[in-house]
Amino acid sequence: MPTVYEFSAPTPLAYFAALVGDDEALPLFEAAVSVAQDEYPDLDVQQVLGDVDQMLARVRRRCASDASPLQRLRTLNQFFFRDMGFGGNVNNYYDPDNSFLNAVLRTRRGIPITLAVLWLELAQGLGLKARGVNFPGHFMVKVNLPNGQVVIDPFTGQSLSREDLSERLEPYKRRNGLVDDFDVPVGLYLQAATPRDILSRLLRNLKGIHSTQEDWLRLIAVLDRLLILLPDAWIEHRDRGLAWAEMGDVPLAVADLETYVAHTDDALDRETITQRLQALRGAHN
Repeated sequence: MPTVYEFSAPTPLAYFAALVGDDEALPLFEAAVSVAQDEYPDLDVQQVLGDVDQMLARVRRRCASDASPLQRLRTLNQFFFRDMGFGGNVNNYYDPDNSFLNAVLRTRRGIPITLAVLWLELAQGLGLKARGVNFPGHFMVKVNLPNGQVVIDPFTGQSLSREDLSERLEPYKRRNGLVDDFDVPVGLYLQAATPRDILSRLLRNLKGIHSTQEDWLRLIAVLDRLLILLPDAWIEHRDRGLAWAEMGDVPLAVADLETYVAHTDDALDRETITQRLQALRGAHN
């Protein structure tokens, strides 16, 4: 009899780990789409990729073969923000669905970072030199053109001048004491974000939502991904340990909190978490 081989599909977490293992070949859009598998277990990631490929084919047909980068950018923005109607979910900003690209494609509403990831996939498919920007408080995209750089707010589609950007930075600078002698040029806030940076910001947005809602199970799922993405992010071990403690799983809580205590440079927090560990061990014995 011929041998029958059985192949099992990787778990969503193993799939994510395979996607983000190598910085040089990290497929940002696919990895960002796969985040939604925690909420949508039956999600067909390849189907979503195919849908976006079709969108790209549509916008490509609108561009002449000899279109300049500026013409391609204008065509993309007309298509994305006006014809397709993508934009920020101003009525329900903290809905977790805003962080899931399959939902953003369905509703055409999202938050800056998911709109940016989708826009970047199309922009780069059009040959534009487009990158994401980890701007404080609000993710941006930028495009390098022959005559200069364009910075766009993916939430609204608005192109932002240096004055606009400086104005948006003011509250952040005041909060962090970055004024007068400590001020730095706007350009330093416009450096390109790596795919790993972008994914970590996306996941931390979800982390914030689930933490606020005290949705410990969903929070742990997000932290599992964050720790695959950033294995040395010790604070995520701490937060996952505290979430496990809320769930009543003392062994997993202790393991994560011990890892945090062993690696953190924050002496004050180390003492606080050590006390929590002692309380957990005492309750478990």
